[in-house]
Amino acid sequence: MSHPKLEDAVKTLRQQYGARNPSSLRAFEDAKRSLPGGGTRSSIFIQPFPLVIASGHGTCLTDLDGHTYRDFVSDFTSGLYGKTNVILRDAIVGAIDNGMQLGGHTPAEGRLASLICDRFPAMDLVRFANSGTEANMIAICTAMRYTGCSKIVVFEGGYHGSLLSHFRMDELNAGPSSALTAPFNFVVCPYNDLEQTREKIVHSTGDVAAILVEPMLGAGGCIPGEPSFLRGLRELATEVGALLIFDEVQTARLDMGGRQKLLDIEPDLTTLGKFFGGGFAFGAFGGKREVMKMFDMTQPGAISHGGTFNNSPCTMVAGVTALEQLVTESALTTLNALGDNMRESLNQGFSAHSLPFIREY
Repeated sequence: MSHPKLEDAVKTLRQQYGARNPSSLRAFEDAKRSLPGGGTRSSIFIQPFPLVIASGHGTCLTDLDGHTYRDFVSDFTSGLYGKTNVILRDAIVGAIDNGMQLGGHTPAEGRLASLICDRFPAMDLVRFANSGTEANMIAICTAMRYTGCSKIVVFEGGYHGSLLSHFRMDELNAGPSSALTAPFNFVVCPYNDLEQTREKIVHSTGDVAAILVEPMLGAGGCIPGEPSFLRGLRELATEVGALLIFDEVQTARLDMGGRQKLLDIEPDLTTLGKFFGGGFAFGAFGGKREVMKMFDMTQPGAISHGGTFNNSPCTMVAGVTALEQLVTESALTTLNALGDNMRESLNQGFSAHSLPFIREY
């Protein structure tokens, strides 16, 4: 149905947006000559064109046209340290001065692994990757190898990286998905519905390798997993001989040991990313010793898992510095309190003016 007045209003706003941001528009048009759609990251594209950022300082961003904005997103938590954290900067400069890519093991690699395992009781051993997407892909393959099964249970609205997104059934039924999804044998279940999940797993004829779940849907709407649902998945995975994988790439900031610690649930594998790399590209997967020992290269028949930047010295040093000095228990308490206060204030504002789209989580 056509809405001429609305279409005219949108057209006017886009014209005003273009007039306000001519330098960003020029940079975007230049980028389109070499990048499809002018960018290489779909999640930050906006119509009619995105702002092009020139610099950042503290909690603020400045675009090419000189406009400064307060950043409340922090690059989806990967940038929660701010744009110019002095502690991180000094550590990173020191790492660069010591040699950028050394092509071998460094002390910081083992130190970062120890710090992460100390925070997550369910992680006896951990390995590093370069993104949350990569960590989840490897965790899935690990579960398939360990169990000898092929099906992966995931949930509607779940997002586990650029190759592992799952839309809700009503969206799937509407037509082909625009997401580029890895061709695993997925069983898509309704989030927070344990009984329907159980039914689908029962019909999977004992071939379930893993149940992969976000303790809170991130890109799928910031919907918390009900504790009874998540605990039920733990029991169900054990019952059918599958591995329970908690994707804590986004929820790890809710506590020193992620949401699994808050709910006292121990998954078989956990995937991490974002801020654990101190602002650099980072991913990690880890869990029970009997599963992770398959990667032990001192043993015959070990699984080979490479990656030139898995233990990049700059990332390792930045990660160690962040976990030891910045992502402390008190800092996380303050961070989460700020988020809770912002959510509650927005809900109150929308409610006071009888506006839609209120979430009371």
